[in-house]
Amino acid sequence: MSVDEGTRNAAGMEAVGIARTWREAPLPVKAVIAGIMVNRLGGFLQVFLVLYMVAGGFPVVRAGFALAAHGAGAVAGILLGGWLVARIGVRASIVSSMTINAVLTAALLYAHSYPVLLLLAAGTGAASQVYRPASAELVSRLTSEQRRVMVFAMYRLATNVGTTAAPLIGALLVAHSYALLFWAEAAAALGVAVLAQRLLPRDRPPRHTAAASARPRGTGTTGYRAVLRDRGFVLFLLAILGFSAVYTQYLSTLPLAVRAHGFDIFVYGVLVAVNGAIVILCELLVTRQVQRWPARVTSIAGILAVGAGLTAYALPLGLAGLVLATVVWSVGEIIGSPTMTAYPALAAPPENRSQYLGASQAMFGVGSAVGPAAGVAAWALMGDAVWLLCGAVAVLAALAAHFGMPASPRRGSPSDKES
Repeated sequence: MSVDEGTRNAAGMEAVGIARTWREAPLPVKAVIAGIMVNRLGGFLQVFLVLYMVAGGFPVVRAGFALAAHGAGAVAGILLGGWLVARIGVRASIVSSMTINAVLTAALLYAHSYPVLLLLAAGTGAASQVYRPASAELVSRLTSEQRRVMVFAMYRLATNVGTTAAPLIGALLVAHSYALLFWAEAAAALGVAVLAQRLLPRDRPPRHTAAASARPRGTGTTGYRAVLRDRGFVLFLLAILGFSAVYTQYLSTLPLAVRAHGFDIFVYGVLVAVNGAIVILCELLVTRQVQRWPARVTSIAGILAVGAGLTAYALPLGLAGLVLATVVWSVGEIIGSPTMTAYPALAAPPENRSQYLGASQAMFGVGSAVGPAAGVAAWALMGDAVWLLCGAVAVLAALAAHFGMPASPRRGSPSDKES
């Protein structure tokens, strides 16, 4: 390698560093990342909806159905967001959905009929999630491919910090009143709408052109049907489904396993804290190193590491072993997740990018909803063997990623171009 080539490569590495990436990111991208943190900091409903309804006299089962309606609405909202961006643009999608979310959240306080509560729960779930494909579309549109994985790692960091802090803030608000909790969430949603209206550019949906219709990935059409015609991307969606179903076992099956092996529930709290600390403190640093790997390699490595860490729970581990296994799958999460989050923007034709992003985010949501329930059922039938099943599903997900994602050149090289 010549000196000039080495200099260019070094400059490329510097250009995708953490501080410089953030410093040189366009203002709308920073606004989107700030908005997602505000949105998640105010995301109390998913945590406190059941408690609120039980305190209001509803049976636990009915409260559980309301939470399920909220989750189903969230998946629908992600798909709606991908469709809506292509119709009215990013800014209008975010402003309208966050405004509607604020109104519906406040309305929950004044709804006393169970059917109305179900509708409002589903509505808030949907409105709150339209933001995700819309914001991901804007980040993808305004960020060069060389920096996209790092920016999406920042996007994930904002999400994770907000999601981690929200229950703590919510508990403080609930100690005063549920009304304060709901009004705080409504205010957070309205704040995101104002932020988007003031800082995001006025954009229009991409126009379909003859050049776009000639692209092999879009097969001449846009929308979710075009996504489903992309066989490679469908395999990637299956990889996302398997990965999310396995990854979310730490929320459902892991606490059961910890308790069954005679550990105090405090140990489970320690394991969750270890994961949170690794993700929040280390993801950007790890992404700085792996962002130049081929997307397929990064994704497969992350999926397999998550599977390996969870499979290790099947061993007769002490506390140190449990912590080590948690470290393994947490490292797998921070290796693979930023790339898997950014990949749909690379795989999609520009005129259909929002639907590709919406499809991948919705599939992760489906896996996150189905995985915990399936894991608990499998635990009841299989005991510790469920962790071997997790490993097998992770291997299948890695195979789907292998066959669904092309063996692309290293990011940041001169041959890298927008797909």
